[in-house]
Amino acid sequence: MPLSRFSVAQKIAAGYLLVVFFCLAAIIYALTALNSLTQRSEELVVHEFRAIVLARDLYRSLLDQERLEKQILILRDVSMLPLLDARKEEILARLNRLAAIPLGGRFDEISRMFSVLDEVGLEERSLLGEERWEEAEQHSSSVVSPLRDQLFDKLQQFRRNQENRMDRTLHSLSEQSNKAYRFTLALAFAGIGLAALVATAIILKLHRSIARLTEATRAIASGSFNHPVGLEGEDEFGRLARDFAEMERKLHELQNLNLDANPLTRLPGNLAIDRELESRITSNLPFAHIYIDLDYFKAYNDRYGYLAGSEIIARVGNLIKDVTARLGNEEDLIGHIGGDDYVVLSTPDKAEAISAEVTREFDAIVPDFYSEEDRKAGFFKGRDRYGVERHFPLLSMSIAIVCSDNLRNPSAEAIGRECAKMKEYIKKLPGSNFLMDRRERR
Repeated sequence: MPLSRFSVAQKIAAGYLLVVFFCLAAIIYALTALNSLTQRSEELVVHEFRAIVLARDLYRSLLDQERLEKQILILRDVSMLPLLDARKEEILARLNRLAAIPLGGRFDEISRMFSVLDEVGLEERSLLGEERWEEAEQHSSSVVSPLRDQLFDKLQQFRRNQENRMDRTLHSLSEQSNKAYRFTLALAFAGIGLAALVATAIILKLHRSIARLTEATRAIASGSFNHPVGLEGEDEFGRLARDFAEMERKLHELQNLNLDANPLTRLPGNLAIDRELESRITSNLPFAHIYIDLDYFKAYNDRYGYLAGSEIIARVGNLIKDVTARLGNEEDLIGHIGGDDYVVLSTPDKAEAISAEVTREFDAIVPDFYSEEDRKAGFFKGRDRYGVERHFPLLSMSIAIVCSDNLRNPSAEAIGRECAKMKEYIKKLPGSNFLMDRRERR
């Protein structure tokens, strides 16, 4: 049976049977050093590295909050205030998680600054809610922004200090492992030859494992999430190496999902949609692919401008989320492919109800997006992509529903093709429409 299948404690116990008095002292020292280094390594991962990750996420959340505040002040749109409140709740949640980590008072000053920012932020939120835009803008530029800039600097400094602390700790761990190696090796050589060989193998294993774990920890701290630890086996370090790999995978997934999310609707993007679609196909459970597209959106965007078009994109995203939450399933996925295209992955029994309610609520809010003249006329004049002047109706919605159990061999490509065919047909119909493909086993 290979030695890699034994834990470190078992290897030490096996070596104990082969040693004399001097080797017994070497084993005790080695075990004590291993326990100390393992605990410090775990503390490094659980506390110090987690503090760096949370500080980075907190910094990004503050940036998102700042951008959202500026957008509200520019657009002067009170309907976006719930997004600002949600962003604040997200910041407070991350702040609480970071403050809960035992850091010996290193985060206290930043916590106090967050309390002050929260107080001045409440005043700004009140001004925004009352639509006192000039006062809110003045308060933001003269009070909130300087304090937030100080927080940015403090968070950056905190992260640098944490990284330096981790480097010092890792250096200390390396020195301790070297010291343990030298001292234990000296004791082992005082014993019989066989005992020296066993003790040397154990110490070399410890030294190599700690060095590789140290290197992997540094790589993760620097933002590299695919650094192989290079440790195998069933011992503590082998299990810890697998835990490292799982942690790297999850951090990488979180980073990709965060980058993949649409910045306007905050809905999952193509990466998350494709992953969920493949998962549902693999599970072989029936599901409904609901493809939602806005009609005449480009013409609207050309007439009313980018900001008005962006508002519609965000409003439709929120509308789809609300309807799916009420009429769909808890595990349903609402995604934003990009532009004016959305996807909902639900179950066949919920698809038509969701689609009917989405089109109904969409048609109810569409007139609000137009001027009085266009609303009364029911259309406006514009030029199409070929430069030909024509009448463009008010915005409408086309929804194509494809169910996996209606396909003989469901795949993302097959579902996409069917949706494209159905959408081409639906768009020729007047007004908002949805269509569910009921053909069986194609």
